Amino acid sequence: MRISKREITDACALRAVIDQCRVVRVGAVDEAGVFVVPMNFGYDWREVEGPGDVLEFDSEELLEERADVDEDRLEEPDPRPELTLYVHSATEGRKASLFSRGAQVAIEMDIDLGLIAGESACAYSRAYRSIMGTGYIEPVEDLAEKHRALALIMAHLAPDARAEFSPAALERTGVFRIAVREFTGKEHLPNR
Repeated sequence: MRISKREITDACALRAVIDQCRVVRVGAVDEAGVFVVPMNFGYDWREVEGPGDVLEFDSEELLEERADVDEDRLEEPDPRPELTLYVHSATEGRKASLFSRGAQVAIEMDIDLGLIAGESACAYSRAYRSIMGTGYIEPVEDLAEKHRALALIMAHLAPDARAEFSPAALERTGVFRIAVREFTGKEHLPNR
């Protein structure tokens, strides 16, 4: 991050940004090229030590990276947040086709906090808080996990709405899990 004073590092503050965002933009690449799609989402947040479950598909690579590390000099890692996003869509179409095969993705979400006025045109900006990251998206096949994922999406999107899903709705809805491997938070606030 070029301007480190804008980085959000506190786990509670990062989670607050995610909780306030209603849309995640998912970027990916398929045979036709790059695309970005805005999606509603739900999420799981955990504080973990070490690599965590989300990095399971990288475990051999992580072990190779750590093979040359002197075990006597390793310090106990600080707890870090582990983020899993859930999104849903139709089961057909460009995004569903790619997401159903599993793919690397980028994510972005933000909160617009208004205009920052300046003395000149170049000094104008927007105040915001944002999250950017990368991860791996894959389909959720298990019906119990699908139900839980859709309930998380509804709880995030409309906390007071009823979240009941018929077996037919569960079968015909594409539900996808994004294991967010890395993410950062950033804020640009007016000078006080």
